[in-house]
Amino acid sequence: MISRLEPSLGRLLISEPFLMDPNFKRAVILVTDHQEEGTVGFILNQCSTLLLKDVIPELAEANFPVYFGGPVETDTIHFVHRCYDKIGDGQEVAKGIYWGGNFEALKVLINSNSITEDEIKFFIGYSGWGKEQLKKEMKENTWIVSDEFHPDVVFSANEENLWREVIINLGPKYAHVSNFPQDPNLN
Repeated sequence: MISRLEPSLGRLLISEPFLMDPNFKRAVILVTDHQEEGTVGFILNQCSTLLLKDVIPELAEANFPVYFGGPVETDTIHFVHRCYDKIGDGQEVAKGIYWGGNFEALKVLINSNSITEDEIKFFIGYSGWGKEQLKKEMKENTWIVSDEFHPDVVFSANEENLWREVIINLGPKYAHVSNFPQDPNLN
C-alpha cells in the first residue's frame, strides 16, 4: 500500500494522482467520522459556484463560498469550523477543528459579521464509505492518508494548489507525486 497510515478521525484522505472519478479527482478530504460501520468526510478543495446566501435565504449577506463536500446527500449543508469559542458547539475531529454545531447560534454570528471565512467552511453533501468500502479502496491505493497538516489547510481557499501542498507536506517519499500531470496521457 502506498499509504503508511490507516484512515481515522481528523486525518486527511488524499486521492492518488490519476483517480479519474470526477467526484474525487485530486481531492483532499477531511475525515469527520470513522467507525466500523463506515466513514464520513468532506472534500476541502472543490468549491462550488454557490455562496451560503444562495442556499440559506435568511442569510442574505452571507458571501461564504460553499464547497462540494461529496456526492452523498447533496441536498444537505454541513460545516467545519475552528471557532468553538464563538459557536460553543461542535464535535472536535482534529485539534482545534470541529464538525457541526448549533446552527441557530451560527446564523446570529454570521448576520453580525462575527465569523470570517478563515474560521469556517461550508459544504453541500458529503463523502461517505460503507463498512468495508474504504478499506478496499486503501488496498487499491486510491488514497494516501495524512495526519501531518496545519489546521490552516482545512480552511484554505486555495483549492487549486491544496492537493499539491498536502502531497508535498508528506515528505520526500511522496513529493515527486505532486508533479504528476492530471492526465497521464500527457506524460
